[in-house]
Amino acid sequence: MTTSTLQNGVSAQRNTARLAGWVVLAIVLIALPFVIGQAGQSWVRIANFALLYVMLALGLNITVGFAGLLDLGYIAFYAVGAYTWALLASPHFGLHLPFWLVIPIAVAVAGMFGLLLGIPTLKLKGDYLAIVTLGFCAIIGIFLRNLNAPFNITNGPQGINRIDSFQVGDFNFGRASTIFDMRFTGPEKYYFLLLFMTLLIVLVSSRLQNSRVGRALEAVREDEIAAKAMGINIRNVKLLAFATGAMFAGLAGSMFASMQGFVSPESFSLPESISVLCMVVLGGMGHIPGVIIGAIILAILPEFLRAIVVPVQQTLFGDVIVDPEGIRMLLFGLAMVLVMLFRPAGLWPSAVRKRELSTSKGEGR
Repeated sequence: MTTSTLQNGVSAQRNTARLAGWVVLAIVLIALPFVIGQAGQSWVRIANFALLYVMLALGLNITVGFAGLLDLGYIAFYAVGAYTWALLASPHFGLHLPFWLVIPIAVAVAGMFGLLLGIPTLKLKGDYLAIVTLGFCAIIGIFLRNLNAPFNITNGPQGINRIDSFQVGDFNFGRASTIFDMRFTGPEKYYFLLLFMTLLIVLVSSRLQNSRVGRALEAVREDEIAAKAMGINIRNVKLLAFATGAMFAGLAGSMFASMQGFVSPESFSLPESISVLCMVVLGGMGHIPGVIIGAIILAILPEFLRAIVVPVQQTLFGDVIVDPEGIRMLLFGLAMVLVMLFRPAGLWPSAVRKRELSTSKGEGR
């Protein structure tokens, strides 16, 4: 047996194993809402929010992971997308536009806000950029709370309710229906819609990372001076990173508004933005699979802790000693500290990120 034949056999086995893995993953994703739905529809809703966070984390990964631009106000673009859907598909203005018109508008408006943030911050980096994006998030929140006078645009702190669900013809994703003699609840239908949107974003992110533009983003992250010397337009690359990440957040926001049927400024606070950033850092900045894992863990772990904190305390002490919310966040914070101490590159870092950290440690010695 020749060496080439052996290599071909090993390659075929790897391809077969990879294909089998993708098939198993597809089966798990399809069956997931029906399995966890047996424990209650609330867990299906948690899975839906996990998918929303995956979409947000992938968008922020383009800005922070690919381009190295620290954005603490990313949740503002999420709010822009949500409020765009709410204003164009609710009784608030008497508009009930179809999804195929509202989604492109929400994505475009969010991208425009990304450009508005990117243009004045082109020369900023690090802490200074973080402070500016933090201020941008605060400004958006103030506008959402106060644009109810003299013209009522956002309905102020009360938010906007009775928002239209995602609907294709007569098929409404917000209502239960029977398809092929199988009953699908609203959360289950939204799960498959959000799964499709998430896979679409994963595909776009993967294509972007492996493209010429993606390599330009990574070059800007590593060394702006060297990237500029190589002929990369730093200005355009940074604006593209801000706009693309914002558009992903706008898409996630529009899905959030349609699924919830209600939006208010409280849903888009600074802690939400910090949580999304933690998802990117925890999973592994710049690595798409790692970011997905980080988003899923941080979206589901708090809810899992919420479900077990009270029963565990009642079993051990016979009563609730510590407030469930407080101990949940304590455990959540402790887990983040441990991960950053023992896995500073993230749970599933990219090869480039691991090499960068190992090189910096070697230089430190």
